[in-house]
Amino acid sequence: MILSVNEIVSLVGGHLLAGDGESPIRGVASLVEAQPSDLSFFANPKYLPDLRSSQAGAVFVRPDVEVTITGSLIAVENPSLAFTSIMARFRPEPPAWLPGIHSRAVVADDCQIDSSASIQPNAVIEAGAQIGPNTVIGANSYVGHGSVIGSDCLIYPNVTVRERSQIGNRVIIHSGAIIGSDGYGFEFTEGRHQKIPQIGIVQLDDDVEIGANTTIDRARFGRTWIGEGTKIDNLVQIAHNVVIGKHCLIIAQVGISGSTQIGNHVIIAGGAGVVGHVKIGDGAIIAAKSGVSKSVPAGAKWMGYNAGPAREMAERLAYVSRLPKLYDRVKALEANLPHLQ
Repeated sequence: MILSVNEIVSLVGGHLLAGDGESPIRGVASLVEAQPSDLSFFANPKYLPDLRSSQAGAVFVRPDVEVTITGSLIAVENPSLAFTSIMARFRPEPPAWLPGIHSRAVVADDCQIDSSASIQPNAVIEAGAQIGPNTVIGANSYVGHGSVIGSDCLIYPNVTVRERSQIGNRVIIHSGAIIGSDGYGFEFTEGRHQKIPQIGIVQLDDDVEIGANTTIDRARFGRTWIGEGTKIDNLVQIAHNVVIGKHCLIIAQVGISGSTQIGNHVIIAGGAGVVGHVKIGDGAIIAAKSGVSKSVPAGAKWMGYNAGPAREMAERLAYVSRLPKLYDRVKALEANLPHLQ
């Protein structure tokens, strides 16, 4: 694929700020790695030095950027989004999944599998499961008894979907993920931990994406529920009866304890932990490594351990960083006041 700069400008509805519109673009790359035949983008001011030194043949920038580079500058309102749309034209062709059931797959007699679905080698589809149109079940993946998977889903190799799970349309589940593992529930009685049966389900709504090696536990009763469009990163643990709303971002190594309710458009950054039975309101943001021990209001930005309002916690951290200087000042004062020594 080769596109001229002018063709790229036309495709994204942008404006050529500077450069040669006839220059050929053959690929995409970061500002640092780009060569004269590559397209890149600039969206964050902290990367301005990288932009100035970039060898990219063309760069998407916002209309108000004033800088000179060796390549062309293309003005767009959202450089990252424009770059993504063009990047798709240069990516390799995705794997072709042939419809049908591979001869080495193990499929129960009463499954309902659409003829356009693709069941890859060594996949196991248990009794009563349903697989929708154009869905791919990757090699060595497991779909449990009575589970329902909708249309246009991509279940990568080595995924486990336990019994009675409900998965919507256009859902992506990456390798190593386990959907519907038992919730972590025990009662301590007579000196030992007695397992509590976990008889609920997991429900993933349309356009959800689940990262590699993430685990989503089935509910004790009812459902653990992930709302439409929510994207969950790798190595996330979601406990039983958690409800996550629509279009949330749950980033790597987050742990969410049981029966927590999370609203719509929430962001929980990497490594954060959330205790059970709390609520996180719509649009809230939890910073990386935070520990959330109580409910978070809608629209709030919290950070720290235990997490609190972001501005308050940032001030506390700033005070802590000043302690060495404060200590030196106090020691100097004490030296001039012998009775305090």
